[in-house]
Amino acid sequence: VGYTVIALCQTVNKKIEKNHVNFLDEILPGLKKRDGVLILKRLNIILDSDSEKGFGLFNPETNILFYRSMHMFKRSTGYDLISLVPTTQATFSQACLTHSQPSPLTAHIISLPLTLSRLPFHLKHTLIRTAIRNGAVFEINYVGALGAENDPLLEDSGAALNGTNAKRNWWASTRELCRVTKGKGIIVSGGASNNIDLRAPRDVGNIISLLGIPQNLAHDAMSAMPKSITIRAQTRMSYRAILSEPVVIIP
Repeated sequence: VGYTVIALCQTVNKKIEKNHVNFLDEILPGLKKRDGVLILKRLNIILDSDSEKGFGLFNPETNILFYRSMHMFKRSTGYDLISLVPTTQATFSQACLTHSQPSPLTAHIISLPLTLSRLPFHLKHTLIRTAIRNGAVFEINYVGALGAENDPLLEDSGAALNGTNAKRNWWASTRELCRVTKGKGIIVSGGASNNIDLRAPRDVGNIISLLGIPQNLAHDAMSAMPKSITIRAQTRMSYRAILSEPVVIIP
């Protein structure tokens, strides 16, 4: 439909198990290769009240295990992007203040449950500004604007809704996000579970323009910002943000 970079997503709930399997590695070899199209692998982690109580992400006793696991994921299984889906005020604060800080294990994307009847947290300016200053971006999945089906795991975990009400909720919550961020630090993704719900870039641009975002920022949300966050994710996994192989020049 006109995209040159595509990210395939795998979603986990609450925590990352020790026996976690990256099934994207099994899918990618079976896809037909297309010239000029880059396919990335992305991990979505749903954060809820159980995550706060120590069942994975925020338990001080298991934090080392979590970060070691994240390091293993990025090095061995090769996730290109890490995104967090906060569902409580505490997890939203942690995502913005702690897990967006620059490091090899940082979360690159904060994806909000925009289809819920009400956001489970307040979009505080201080949290939003801190996350954006740290290099994180907030994600808008246009599947909610279409009233189409979300990721089944998101729905089962209470992080998404489907149907007509979800469509109305999406428009209200997304406008509030755009108001707080002033259209900055936002990326637009599909979030679609079915091929029929995919839309071309121009169609997505028309949808985003209805949110009151300036035209230049709406264009950046589909081009410059995704490119920037992808490059930033690669540099944080390398030594001193070096992407190329060193070359010895003998004088």
